Amino acid sequence: MRFLGIDPGSAVTGYGVVERDPSGVHHIAHGTIRTTAGTPLSARLAAVHGGVCAAVAEYAPAHAVVERVFVAANVRSALVLGQSRGAILAALGQTGVPVRELAAREIKKAVTGSGSADKKQIQAMVCRLLSLDRAPPQDAADALAMALCAAQMGRVAGFDLPPRRRSRSRHRLAASAPKGARTSGPSPGRAR
Repeated sequence: MRFLGIDPGSAVTGYGVVERDPSGVHHIAHGTIRTTAGTPLSARLAAVHGGVCAAVAEYAPAHAVVERVFVAANVRSALVLGQSRGAILAALGQTGVPVRELAAREIKKAVTGSGSADKKQIQAMVCRLLSLDRAPPQDAADALAMALCAAQMGRVAGFDLPPRRRSRSRHRLAASAPKGARTSGPSPGRAR
């Protein structure tokens, strides 16, 4: 199952695609959608919308993840970021890809172990977790972190994922155990 993570921005929007299969989570693609400074806002938003539609058409994700809105100190920056998110959400809605929103701290904690990790730490962990040869651009690394987080969270995040199957050894162990015997968990009589 493929996940598309999108890191919204007015100048640079990052995207990352990962695939989850029984053997784990694998990198598919990443990149950035760049807009030209000085171009009218409507043209920049149209470019972001078109770039997201193109990524969906090329990689066919089953789910998309976008960073949840946060309160910014600069009202103008927050407004422009909100407009960029709107273009992204509209593109995902138009293409029919289900969208979940995750908080930045939640993504950082899931990928690095710290909700206050900086961009360099996120880049390093994304490289490590996805076995990349070199670090992706920061915006693309953030998007890959979102996709990775969603792929790992699965049903916890509300994604409709098929359940993982038990390994064959667990099936054999369960089948060979006497009726009523426990095959995993704490030993009987042991305090929890």
